[in-house]
Amino acid sequence: MSPPVAIITGASQGIGAGLVAGYRGVGYAVVGVALSFPPDVRDESDYISVAGDVADVHTAQRAIDQARDRFGRVDTLINNAGVYIGKPFTEYTLQDYTTITAVNLTGFFHITQLAVAEMVDHGRGHVVNVSTSLVDHADSRRPSALPALTKGGLVAASRSLAIEYASRGVRVNAVSLGVVKTPAHDPASYKGLEALHPLGRVGEIADVVDAILYLERATFVTGETLHVDGGQAAGG
Repeated sequence: MSPPVAIITGASQGIGAGLVAGYRGVGYAVVGVALSFPPDVRDESDYISVAGDVADVHTAQRAIDQARDRFGRVDTLINNAGVYIGKPFTEYTLQDYTTITAVNLTGFFHITQLAVAEMVDHGRGHVVNVSTSLVDHADSRRPSALPALTKGGLVAASRSLAIEYASRGVRVNAVSLGVVKTPAHDPASYKGLEALHPLGRVGEIADVVDAILYLERATFVTGETLHVDGGQAAGG
């Protein structure tokens, strides 16, 4: 029997790379999508990399085609790719707006539309959209209206799609993240951010991977937003 297949965007580093390893570790074949990949990343029997702009519909189509042609199916899509630009609302530029909406919304739209069509054809599937707890827990010290606009839209779309496609075997969930430490940033840049979370620490990539793999296994859960934020959204 062929393994289940996951498409993961933003797969070249950080949370995305952690998700690639996590899904491969539980027996999935993976199609990783990112603007570019490190030179040491090679395609393997259970992994394909697709380099391209996730906001480009042709990148989305190549990812779907690769999953179908190489592995025969699409079981899971994780919309992990995202752009964060935080600044006072009146200081955002048109370029900021274009950049954020291109990745966070347009990228989501193209690949999710194609993936859901594949899932419906096979009568099963799961989509996970990665959001931020800033949507639910605004912080005057970290103004971020455009990330909230776009990532909040993903949360709303997750609920809507979950209901639209529940009868056709497709589940849709979201994870809403607090501050998560990744190798892409200087460890010193996280100093003091522990205090933003009631649990008193920042998140690790493994925390996110564990949460998404839980949703993968939780076949009676759809339309849910799972907060992976150390209690941030609950208060503090």
